Amino acid sequence: MKTDDDPDAQMNIHRLYAPFQRYFRTRRMQQFEAMFGLEPVTRIIDIGGYPLNWTLIAAKPQVLLVNLEDEDRQDGRFHKVRGDGRHLSYADNSFDIAYSNSVIEHVGDAVDQEAFAAEIRRVAPRYYVQTPNKWFLIEPHLIAIGIHYLPRRVLRRLVRWLSVWGWVEKPDQAAIDAQIDSIRLLDKQRLRELFPDAEICTERFLGMKKSLIAIRR
Repeated sequence: MKTDDDPDAQMNIHRLYAPFQRYFRTRRMQQFEAMFGLEPVTRIIDIGGYPLNWTLIAAKPQVLLVNLEDEDRQDGRFHKVRGDGRHLSYADNSFDIAYSNSVIEHVGDAVDQEAFAAEIRRVAPRYYVQTPNKWFLIEPHLIAIGIHYLPRRVLRRLVRWLSVWGWVEKPDQAAIDAQIDSIRLLDKQRLRELFPDAEICTERFLGMKKSLIAIRR
């Protein structure tokens, strides 16, 4: 919740993080394009994504964007619909590839993550699922060093003062609790459990494992 009338103080954290996010997403999308040999007829379901990611590569596949927002819109090769990644309304192998970027850590508890992963594996024979690495030093949603290793009761008291998110957003305690509860980071072992038929790849930054990617080609 914004508590400061100064427009500069109200700058959304996503605007601050955008240049870094675009760098990593561009590199990731180029990797995805090279791995999967995308063509104009390739049918992709992007669970939780938006068109921007798909403008970062030269290939122009057919993309269905599934989000919780109440919207159904067709825009050229993009079709955006409302849907829940844990309960997709599509038959088995309806798509060539299932894609998800930085979503599975937001879908809920362990059971929700299992349902989400099962749907990814069900609706397409190939998939690419990225998530931030739980053991990377920087928590990417809060933009804070090591704070996500703390017990929740400690974390909820320190987030406001020890994270870029807290400095920029100036959240009240309810907003802090909601933000913390919306994130459930995964490690490599957990991702392997959720996607047993995948290769688990790592994305590095300064030699550290920044992100994890479950890939089935």
